[in-house]
Amino acid sequence: MTEKNDHHQPHDPAGPDAAPDWEKRFRAPRVSLPEWAEDAPDRALFVSNATGTYELYAWNRATGAQRQVTDRPNGTTDGVLTPDGRWIWWFSDTDGDEFGVWKRQPFGDGADEPTGPDKPAGRDEPAAPGIDPAYPSGLALGRDGTAVVGCSTDEDGSTIHVLTAGGAPVEIYRHRESAGVGDLSHDGTLIAVEHTEHGDAMHSALRVVRLDGTTVAELDDTKGGKLELGLSVLGFAPVDGDTRLLVGHQRRGRWEPVVWDVTTGEETDLAIELPGDVSAEWYPDGSALLIVHSFEARSELWRYDFATRALIEVTTPAGTVSGATARPDGSVEYLWSSAAHPPVVRSTSGEVVLDPPGAKAPDSVPVTDVWVEGPGGRIHALVQRPAGEGPFPTVFEIHGGPTAHDRDSFTAGPAAWVDHGFAVVRVNYRGSTGYGREWTDALKHRVGLIELEDIAAVREWAVSSGLADPAKLVLSGGSWGGYLTLLGLGTQPDAWAVGLAAVPVADYVTAYHDEMEALKSMDRTLLGGTPEEVPERYEASSPLTYVDAVRAPVYISAGLNDPRCPIQQVENYVNRLAARGAAHEVYRYDAGHGSLVVEERIKQVRLELDFAERHLR
Repeated sequence: MTEKNDHHQPHDPAGPDAAPDWEKRFRAPRVSLPEWAEDAPDRALFVSNATGTYELYAWNRATGAQRQVTDRPNGTTDGVLTPDGRWIWWFSDTDGDEFGVWKRQPFGDGADEPTGPDKPAGRDEPAAPGIDPAYPSGLALGRDGTAVVGCSTDEDGSTIHVLTAGGAPVEIYRHRESAGVGDLSHDGTLIAVEHTEHGDAMHSALRVVRLDGTTVAELDDTKGGKLELGLSVLGFAPVDGDTRLLVGHQRRGRWEPVVWDVTTGEETDLAIELPGDVSAEWYPDGSALLIVHSFEARSELWRYDFATRALIEVTTPAGTVSGATARPDGSVEYLWSSAAHPPVVRSTSGEVVLDPPGAKAPDSVPVTDVWVEGPGGRIHALVQRPAGEGPFPTVFEIHGGPTAHDRDSFTAGPAAWVDHGFAVVRVNYRGSTGYGREWTDALKHRVGLIELEDIAAVREWAVSSGLADPAKLVLSGGSWGGYLTLLGLGTQPDAWAVGLAAVPVADYVTAYHDEMEALKSMDRTLLGGTPEEVPERYEASSPLTYVDAVRAPVYISAGLNDPRCPIQQVENYVNRLAARGAAHEVYRYDAGHGSLVVEERIKQVRLELDFAERHLR
């Protein structure tokens, strides 16, 4: 066994230009899709890794001036502009533990602000004084200074607080189950709340309330928890006095939008006949919707016009749109990438919206689509192949979530494996989003074991097709993917040569008791109760149950401040490996559920590459 401590490795003395391509992909400057203030569209906020740590940046689009807003050792990514663009709210936690308070600082007019990644203004102040530290659960900011703040704590469950300009916070909502702020109406009088009071954390119901917490309307597709149909808040109409709320629903077996007038109760079905999931947001004048259509690991954009009910394609390259926004001039800005090409913020006007300075990330190889028959239906996998002839050593890179899915998008981690001669296979197992409600909701009670059945089916294809060397199969993943890695090593011990688990669930019972409250709700939904109520299900789904069957060498990395997959349950698993002398290495680092520091990310990938190559020789 090897224990590794968190310390920064020195840079290559030859300089970054001499670094291998896989490291350049991590270090290349990146930016998120800029968020803009509704009433001051030239004021924008984005996230960038320009300094080597992901932080928030303010951008005055009229002058071109940019400045760094936050500067913290473990980075900052959660920030919101007030509608008038005067203030930047950002969430302040401690070293990635996700527990903290909202702070704010003035945007600044940009004329006298420095450009580039310089020091932040340093004028932070408490944004919501009187609200105790908590896990964030939604935030909505009004034009008159009103703020609606959602909180989650182990002690109080979910609470929602309203702050008016200069006033003390008033609690308007409290419940033990998960709930959060969805949106605030354009005129600041109505609040949309997503809640799971019925006890099903995977399928929310909606309630619209006034600022004093009194109910205006309810929308619940779960019928008291008897049906597994969820709703999501997509946003109020951006017009004063307009009480239409855009809602995502699953009534036809997939996510799609409906317009709900919360005062009359009238629902307008948009009848958007596209396969796969459909999401939407308003155009700034409320006359149309920007549609994001996701299907089979790729996405595209459309415009839906209310007057004509016409659906018009917004042309984008093939790949994945990770975010999109309609601007006041009618143009659409979007963050696009593919597995082969790094992300870029584009506009339908033809320009690159925000191009960070510095060397660009090298391209990688494209993905190919594979469909494999599995025990629950056809399984979609994305495959990247290195140069040369197979069979190749192959990494099964398992996504987290589980309510997520792998896409044809640029990811530096898989690209690093391809550069080292590995094929990479990513499996959208049952429980993944993007393939209909039944596929996502198939994950119940036999948690972990269901996903691994699908992974095993794709593994069999990879070997029989000649892609993968059966003696050199690596099972790898982070978060839920790390959990499936450890569970797979114990339940399929002959299938895998090496296991790499980042921030995993390793001991399900201890993880449940130590994790943040929102995840407790999710686990109760997935497994049908608490560890005390259904102990046999937790035992069957816990990697710790099968730890003595693990044969492959195991590498585990874990954040000391992780509230999602806490450190003690990882230590319990590691202690069991150590007790029987099993080959393993552990790397602990001072952050939460992953790192926002570029060099730390590179270090972790380097450790995984080294571990796999040593044990596969």
